[in-house]
Amino acid sequence: MHRCHPALLAIACVLAVPASASAGPLDRDYAAYARNIIPSGQYGDVPIPTGADTQAKMYDALTPLFDKVQPKDLLADFKSEKFGVSSDGPGKKETGIPMKGVTIVRDRLDVPHVTANTYDKGIWAAGWIAAEDRGLLLSQARYNSRVAVIDAPGLGALNLIAGLKTFVPSAQTEAATAAETKVLLAAGKKGRQVYKDIKTFCKGINAYWKKTKSSNPPFTPSDVYALEALKGQFVGQGGGAEAVHTEFFSALQQRLGTDGALSLFNDLRQHNDPEMPASIDKKFPYEAIPSSRAGNVIIDPGSYKPVSSLSGGGTVRSLYQPPALASNELMVDAKHSATGHPLLVGGPQIGYYYPGLTYEIDMHAPGLVWRGATSAPFPGYLLIGRGPDFATTLTSAGGDIIDQYAETLCGGSDTKYMFKGTCRDMTVFNAGTLKGSGGNPDQTVSFNETVHGPVVGYATVNGTKVAISSKRSSRGRDVLDLLYNHDLSTGVVHSPASFFKAAAQSPQTFNSFYIDSKHIAVFTSGKLPIRPANVDPGLLTNGDGDYEWTGWLSAANHPHQTDPKNGRIVNWNNNVARDFGAADDEWMRAGAEGRVDLLNKGLDRLQVKGKWTLASIASAMNAAATQDVRAVDSIPLLVKVLAGSTGTARAQQLLSLMQTWSEGTGSRLDEDLDGKVDDPGAAVTDVAWPYIAKAVMGPALGSNLDEFASDIEPIHSLAQYSGWYQYMDKDWRTLLGQNVQGKFTTRFCGGGDKAACQTAIWNALDQAAAAGATQFGTADASQWRADANADRIHFSPGLLQTTIRWTNRPTGIQQVISFNRHR
Repeated sequence: MHRCHPALLAIACVLAVPASASAGPLDRDYAAYARNIIPSGQYGDVPIPTGADTQAKMYDALTPLFDKVQPKDLLADFKSEKFGVSSDGPGKKETGIPMKGVTIVRDRLDVPHVTANTYDKGIWAAGWIAAEDRGLLLSQARYNSRVAVIDAPGLGALNLIAGLKTFVPSAQTEAATAAETKVLLAAGKKGRQVYKDIKTFCKGINAYWKKTKSSNPPFTPSDVYALEALKGQFVGQGGGAEAVHTEFFSALQQRLGTDGALSLFNDLRQHNDPEMPASIDKKFPYEAIPSSRAGNVIIDPGSYKPVSSLSGGGTVRSLYQPPALASNELMVDAKHSATGHPLLVGGPQIGYYYPGLTYEIDMHAPGLVWRGATSAPFPGYLLIGRGPDFATTLTSAGGDIIDQYAETLCGGSDTKYMFKGTCRDMTVFNAGTLKGSGGNPDQTVSFNETVHGPVVGYATVNGTKVAISSKRSSRGRDVLDLLYNHDLSTGVVHSPASFFKAAAQSPQTFNSFYIDSKHIAVFTSGKLPIRPANVDPGLLTNGDGDYEWTGWLSAANHPHQTDPKNGRIVNWNNNVARDFGAADDEWMRAGAEGRVDLLNKGLDRLQVKGKWTLASIASAMNAAATQDVRAVDSIPLLVKVLAGSTGTARAQQLLSLMQTWSEGTGSRLDEDLDGKVDDPGAAVTDVAWPYIAKAVMGPALGSNLDEFASDIEPIHSLAQYSGWYQYMDKDWRTLLGQNVQGKFTTRFCGGGDKAACQTAIWNALDQAAAAGATQFGTADASQWRADANADRIHFSPGLLQTTIRWTNRPTGIQQVISFNRHR
């Protein structure tokens, strides 16, 4: 516990002191407005301290305001992100720090404000705070995160951490993790400095553990590397669904023939739709779909069997999971700002946890000046937040940095494979042990590897067994992500150009955003491989050695831009730029519609004479956070498609209620907190949507409908990142004769016949009416209400009992910020 001893409360703990002494220009605060919120809060202790849920309650208070956020609400529902204790005082000086020259002052929300008289002491202080505020997380995550370093098949590091599991790494796993030291040192002077900082950071952690007599083994650089890999596995990689999708393509091919299957497959994967709501106006060609697929292998339908690295099998994580992503960001440039300076509202969505995965520091040391969210993998560095005269945030980019290969087996063995004409033995990776709990036995963790990486499954090709392996470009290099964060934290970043150069160093795939007093900018990072021209990136690659990656996309060819012509950069995990092909596990990222439409339409609705304020941008964000994309985008089209036709009375009631909801807010708010979503249109849509979706998509998908639905759900959770609405909206616009770019080759609803489409949808609505009557106990759909209590947000793994309204907002940190000067 970092709280002061009770006997000292009347003395040292009530001292109101500044966070930093006067220093050089880097310590000057050039922000005109700077506020943030981290709903998980700063606290991380158990028992739960009083006030641990304060930020969660502030975060929750904004939700019911919808698009009526006022300047006073920004003050009430966000806290200060200015340098120093500022309005969140009084400050309480922390005592008992065994490092002269380090001062830590805690404000009323427990945020630590650090003053150190040397750079190294600032790094050390960050380690001390990491152990003090996130000791539980460090203990639970450090070893479990090793499974992310080695890509153990069937295991997710965050799942182990949130599930309170215990992974005990082997010597082989420790060696693989420690090998990242060489990678870092090979990065030159900066890499050597980062390594030095990691060791200093670990000293700070270990000093706190020593003082508190912790039983934790000393924290090491390998722990930092593992936690960086956790970050990458969680939100910093994309691709790796080729086996699942190749199997689906094969089933389509069996029914439709190669040409028909390819047409439908390409429509469904939305690799690069010309109508995609891109975040910038420049185009960045990457990963085009080739005309030849000579380098691909098509496995037999139904033959793919994933493997687990756990002895005795166990639950294997699906190799294709729709991402639960909700990071968003809204920036407008100086010309479109009411203040004449750029504005930013945004942050990453990393879930709701206690202890939180992120926490805050206000850091002031020579050469180390920043404030914002950091986390255990960052040795005294900023993750998301601000420097003296700029701010940065990020969203997951999902770039295609993972490929799966079909390995030809040889020697009559499942563990021998052909590569470059030679029959080779797979290597065995003995990773360690997953400790049993609740009376369950321990399980060993072990898997086979080829030259491409871990073997994640087996399949057949024309009846002959093949192995499926997975190759990740950032594997063993995750620590290089820290080169970027080093530059954010040490004054290297001071302009869009320097920001681009810094962000380009990360091998993990993120959209990183930048704002200062004059500019807004974005850069999409990741170690993006160049594939042979005859390899389709969405299908399995032949692993025989003739179709290996040929290089990496240059930084200049990564999506990036400063000050787009339309004056805004808006992102909600959609593709930043057109012509930039979506990864094979990201079929919803580059479609013609997406939930980012909610943000853009909100901005359009709330502009005043073409300009915005921070309050109006926050209003657009907050409204979209509880809106349903189907209400805003899909239902208006549905009404037009059904115009001039009729269904049963009960089907027509459903449509009328959906339309009324759509023409209102389209929100899933429960303003009166009676546990029910206020508008019946939400419940009606929830009931009707699966029926409508399958009626629309069924004619084209035929017998493959259920297989497709098990891979990509008609709507995936309330986050609505993925869902069939993307296909339906474009298909309906085509059916209505609207101007549609890049029309689907496939005609889905009614096979392209409007009357048949109308009949199918009315029948679906009638079926939904019957199902809803049973579910809600009344045939009067106006009485249906979606269960808002079931959707309330809980903090994993259940230590913090506070719950908050459902909302789709950033959680790692959300900033509301603008600068009016530049150093």
